[in-house]
Amino acid sequence: MEKNFILAGFGGQGILLAGTILANAFMLDDKNVTWYPCYGAEMRGGTVNCEVVVSNSEVSSVHKKECDYALVLNQQSFDKFVKNVKSGGTIIANSTLVTELRPREDINYVFAPMGKLANELGTNKVTNVVSLGVLSSVVDIVSKNALKLGIEKVLGEKKKDLLPLNIKALESGADIFALM
Repeated sequence: MEKNFILAGFGGQGILLAGTILANAFMLDDKNVTWYPCYGAEMRGGTVNCEVVVSNSEVSSVHKKECDYALVLNQQSFDKFVKNVKSGGTIIANSTLVTELRPREDINYVFAPMGKLANELGTNKVTNVVSLGVLSSVVDIVSKNALKLGIEKVLGEKKKDLLPLNIKALESGADIFALM
């Protein structure tokens, strides 16, 4: 089993942090993983994305042409990466900032109000972690528990005061479909 994920949004949305958390969650689940960031020089406000490739054996390569899953937090990223999702793959989009369009018939679409959920927690800065919760409810190869451990590992001792809010954000995203 090898799966390729693209996480994308604009600079400042914490896409690279979300990718790092996802990669760590896979590592904590004893999977082979690689993480590859891509961002422009403009950073905040510009397009940012990263790839996470996970496998039970050695990861074959990174920077693949197509992905199994695209997790996008803004319209520009949706427009850019919807064409990169493999036939039968899934795009998971933040419906707070993405119009619920379905331009392709051969892929699956998941729209969730990730930004709205983050704002209900008091800050849109956790939209990235809410998105990982949504991902855990859609993709069966990453568990909410592994993501919790990934958050703990990535935030570390220096940012442990942010852990409760981030765990709430993860749970909020994971529970979204139970509430609908």
